[in-house]
Amino acid sequence: MKKFLLGTLAVLFVWLMWHQSAKSQERDPWQIGVFGGISPTLGTYHGDTAQANMGYVGGAFADYYFGGGDFGIGVDARWMQHPLWGNDSVFFRNGFMATTFHTAKRFQHIGLAAGPSYRFCTGRFALELFAKGGVLFQQFPNYERQLVYEATDPRGGTVAQSLIIRKTANAADRALAWMGVGGVRFNYEVARNLSVFVQGDYLSAFGARFGGKSAEFFVEELPVVQPLTAVHFVDSPYEFFGEKPELRRTFTQALNFTAGVKYAFGRKRDIEPAVLSRLVETIPVNSGQPKTKDVVVVVKDKQTGLALSGVKVSVHGAELEHITTTNANGEAERLIAVPVGTYHIQGDKNGIKTTDVTLTAADFSVAGQVIYRELLHDDPRFTLVGETVECDTEQKISGINTTLTHEGNDFNISQVSDAEGKFIFQLEPQSTYNVVANQAGKYSQTERVSTRGLDRSKTLYVTLKLGVCMLEAGASWVVKNILYDFDKSDIRRDAALVLDNVANILKQNPTMRIELSSHTDSRGNDAYNMRLSQHRAEAAVRYLESKGIFRGRMIARGYGETQLVNGCSNGVDCPEDAHEQNRRTEIKVLEY
Repeated sequence: MKKFLLGTLAVLFVWLMWHQSAKSQERDPWQIGVFGGISPTLGTYHGDTAQANMGYVGGAFADYYFGGGDFGIGVDARWMQHPLWGNDSVFFRNGFMATTFHTAKRFQHIGLAAGPSYRFCTGRFALELFAKGGVLFQQFPNYERQLVYEATDPRGGTVAQSLIIRKTANAADRALAWMGVGGVRFNYEVARNLSVFVQGDYLSAFGARFGGKSAEFFVEELPVVQPLTAVHFVDSPYEFFGEKPELRRTFTQALNFTAGVKYAFGRKRDIEPAVLSRLVETIPVNSGQPKTKDVVVVVKDKQTGLALSGVKVSVHGAELEHITTTNANGEAERLIAVPVGTYHIQGDKNGIKTTDVTLTAADFSVAGQVIYRELLHDDPRFTLVGETVECDTEQKISGINTTLTHEGNDFNISQVSDAEGKFIFQLEPQSTYNVVANQAGKYSQTERVSTRGLDRSKTLYVTLKLGVCMLEAGASWVVKNILYDFDKSDIRRDAALVLDNVANILKQNPTMRIELSSHTDSRGNDAYNMRLSQHRAEAAVRYLESKGIFRGRMIARGYGETQLVNGCSNGVDCPEDAHEQNRRTEIKVLEY
């Protein structure tokens, strides 16, 4: 495919050089454009070495054509992302295979290149050929795939065994490489200086090293002796995999198919004297009325009067079609020099329309250069503004998947925190919700957020900092909001919602084993507290098992009152909230 594409481009280039014997059309020398589309991967980069699947590409370019002619030089900047293909987890009779990702599950590259270009124009159509070389900034995934199985222990029972069967073997997760890109672009001019286009190109990294460092992607894997399926029972992993790992490497290569828009500029069009004369005659003199005004629109919450950000405001009229979004001060983008006319203005946020206003010619006759209008948004719901932060440092973390669940009807909705770590949900009045981070390799507490008792006319925003921690062997954390009725070990409905999060963490991290322990306060008989805490821990493990978690991955331990977190021991007079700190459930990561 690569040789065919390059050969076709070479033939087409020669034909255009021969065909363009007449004087070139004189056109604008500068052009800039943006594009986006799909990026199918090729060769061993797509194959079992890198397992890079078809992804996405986007970018921008700028070209300068000498003298407005056919030959030019340009730069190309692009971003590519290729997810990995293949299953993460495979289960068999006495174990499973699972992949642990230490970074995102994808390749991501940024390319910067420069080189020559050639164009052939006829009417509104243009064809461009380009070939560029430069540097590719590569970001590789970092993972390891483990075989986990239960083997017979000579002393009796079983013991968990694991073996790494595949892992990445790069010196670093980022690498530089030389790159080349060549392709063809078909353009259609939709208006003066503005064109749309479709483009196809081939991009490849080349060279094993860059600046003395490796430029290729490496993976180390045990060869497959026979495929391992769900019906197999593993006594020895070497029945299915070789004992000596193989090291393989590959370079980045992809075909890219995109579409985009470009703008050409650099040469002014002269106006003929006769046309200029007619334009001057049409300009009214001393009309006594301004011909344009600036328009400023601000959106506020109707019930509290607070400024609203993120409202989409549209302004429609005979001379203008404009859509913008309000900033932190509730202001839409200021419209400059709007001609006299009739304009309709309205906003929308979360599917609820604001009040609307209409500007007429009479508004343009009022003194002053600015027309100010205020829109009101009436949404009875509260707005949860949350942040995902690192557990220990409270630094903001972006790209974290968060889930909001309504305690009353179990309705849930998910959202990924933005570049500043923010996520936003709408909350119904007099309701209670659970919010939790839900992402492989990480965990968070299940935080409760309630609007009960809040007055919407006084409160619009509810805030939350959601701590997100990395999973690692030996780590432990106290699980909030797992509560039990007095003298009982049954899993209550509110505790079940929290345990559902624990089940999700275990499913997303199939190699993790945990100890789930329960603790009591010091009041009551010591032996009784020990039995009660054991019953509660076992009840939690049974609940997780009912959610599909393998029983062998969990240990239930009751510690009674033997591990108090404060000085409220037997005979010490403590307030209730101090005793409550000791009635806790903890999770300890045994393996990860």
